[in-house]
Amino acid sequence: MILKPMKALTALALLGALAACGNEGPGVVTRTAQAVLADRVARAQGAPETTAPARSDAERAAEALRVNPGPLIQVGFETLGQTQIMAMVGQNGAMRTYMTPSEEAVILRGGMLVGTRGLGRDLSVAEPGTEALIRAGRAGQGTRIMRYLSGDGLERPLQFACTVAPGPQTGLMTEDCEGHGTRFQNTYALEGGQILASRQWVGPGLGHVTIATLRP
Repeated sequence: MILKPMKALTALALLGALAACGNEGPGVVTRTAQAVLADRVARAQGAPETTAPARSDAERAAEALRVNPGPLIQVGFETLGQTQIMAMVGQNGAMRTYMTPSEEAVILRGGMLVGTRGLGRDLSVAEPGTEALIRAGRAGQGTRIMRYLSGDGLERPLQFACTVAPGPQTGLMTEDCEGHGTRFQNTYALEGGQILASRQWVGPGLGHVTIATLRP
């Protein structure tokens, strides 16, 4: 039974490395994640519970793992300066929808962000032509299309030219994209083609989010 919290610990540690690529907001979450989840493992083994400070985002993640048996992710919104725990509420093939109690949602395909809902300035759908390269851990070029709903209710596609390359650490892949006067970088931590943690660009309004798999 220790494998699940340890897997979450690994994902959160990876999230810390990815958050270092951006600002310090999501990084604050991960600085205590290892200690919190290690304490949870110790309690599962019958060790006495340690005295804890006021609940942090990482502690909320540990609590969510305890009370929710289903798939969970932790999402850090850099521009908003906040972190949310999201539970899976629906699945259609490889597409999974994760949602907060306040009905803010992200849609992932095997860890790849393909949409958001209820966050404002949402990403309607992403079409990452670089996905195969990223999952295979191969360098190359591809096109990414990001679709957004405008004020008139019409969907506006933005197309970006992207370059995929190995990241600064083993197991990391970077995706550098440019177009429409905008540049952004996505970073992915992979294991066997699966995205365990990532830092992905949602759009001009929401900027980057960091995503960690707490329970697959």
